[in-house]
Amino acid sequence: MIDRFIRIISRLLLAASAIALALMVAILSWQVFARYVLDYSPAWAEQTALMLMIWLTFLGTASGIAEGFHIRIVEGVANLPETWKKRVVQLANLLIILAALLIVWLGILLAQATWGNAVPTLPLTRGMVYLVIPFSGALIAVFALDKLLRGEEISGSQASA
Repeated sequence: MIDRFIRIISRLLLAASAIALALMVAILSWQVFARYVLDYSPAWAEQTALMLMIWLTFLGTASGIAEGFHIRIVEGVANLPETWKKRVVQLANLLIILAALLIVWLGILLAQATWGNAVPTLPLTRGMVYLVIPFSGALIAVFALDKLLRGEEISGSQASA
């Protein structure tokens, strides 16, 4: 049940990241067209694309932990005895959880510090844009905790296996 819930959340994050990427490409294409063909550059385009890039990066990272499509190096772990391999995998999951909690904490501090800073040309503040940082950090921690409790390795793209 939890595995299915995590899979659904991960797929929603991946879909949101894909939509953000498509919107970013469309907005930047419109900006280039408007600037060079219409001799008019929309003021909102650059800041909107930047916000979308921040969001797609952090949401995609969280999904990458759950789905296992991030880059990893396996050489050292692959050559360990099975008992040590499990310990190293658990340690890696634990370190990912700790890093994610640090992202949550520092993301909250960043959002608080920038809450009153307006985003030029958009009706948002920087703090609102940066809320994705602690949100994605919490999701990364949950996804890695699930892997840790199951004793699973957080798989990823194997550079050379």
